[in-house]
Amino acid sequence: MKHTISALALAVAATAAFAAPAQAEGERFVLISHAPDSDSWWNTIRNAIAVAGEQMGATVEYRNPTTGDLADMARIVEQAAASGPDGIIVTIADFDVLQGPIQDAVDRGIPVITINSGTQDQSEALGALMHVGQPEYDAGFAAGERAAAEGVSSFLCVNHYITNPASVERCQGFADAIGTDLGDQMIDAGQDPGEIRNRVSAYLNTNPETGAVLTLGPTSAHPTIAALQDAGLAGEMFFGTFDLSGEIAQALKDGTIDFAIDQQPFLQGYLPVVILTNLSRYGVLPSGHINSGPGFITAANIEQVEALAGEYR
Repeated sequence: MKHTISALALAVAATAAFAAPAQAEGERFVLISHAPDSDSWWNTIRNAIAVAGEQMGATVEYRNPTTGDLADMARIVEQAAASGPDGIIVTIADFDVLQGPIQDAVDRGIPVITINSGTQDQSEALGALMHVGQPEYDAGFAAGERAAAEGVSSFLCVNHYITNPASVERCQGFADAIGTDLGDQMIDAGQDPGEIRNRVSAYLNTNPETGAVLTLGPTSAHPTIAALQDAGLAGEMFFGTFDLSGEIAQALKDGTIDFAIDQQPFLQGYLPVVILTNLSRYGVLPSGHINSGPGFITAANIEQVEALAGEYR
């Protein structure tokens, strides 16, 4: 699977503000995500920080807002910074909401790496060391290019986390690539599987000319598969999704889903722990941002990754 990773070489020395002499094991890092407890996609990142923590001899705590409320997330960032960790790993789910707490952590002298949501420019504006993640607009655009090559000119974007600007970027990139306005082709699907299924079904009934469906992760993909099955459209409508799960893997194999975009979440959890550990002990730091995706999983390569879904992929 092709993927783009930049800045793999280590810099000769880290930024002076974070340089530190070599020290023994025992660093404590905190990873803070925007995901609610119900979002199983984050299990891979939780596994990644456990693996990295064990390998590095460091403690890595995972914290998140139970319901996905970003105001709660901001408070969690503030609490984490006040506890004085050796580093913070955090998503930029909403720049405006999180700007103050993240910058406060940086001002305290805590090394911060941003992951997953947000952009490299936003990461730099916050004073973070780097961003590890997938450029979301570019990923959506690449997905749209695949759809456009199949003649798709209209679509439904099933957005289960519409309050996260990165999710809208995915939908917008897809729309731009197929040459259409996003408009009402993106729906606020919510988090409840039954409600997502009903809203997708209702949209497709009202808009029978829809040429494709794009879902933004397992939370929206699983109920959408059911909705297409209900309508007799499974395998008939162009269907792309972000991320991977066991159910998505099966849908790739049976032809219901055309592709899944893999942003390689394991790298988003694993690499920051390794990088922060090496920064703490030896004062070394990669020289730029790291793109963990996008890569595309199809029926042609699903066998290579299926066994690792939910744990490493």
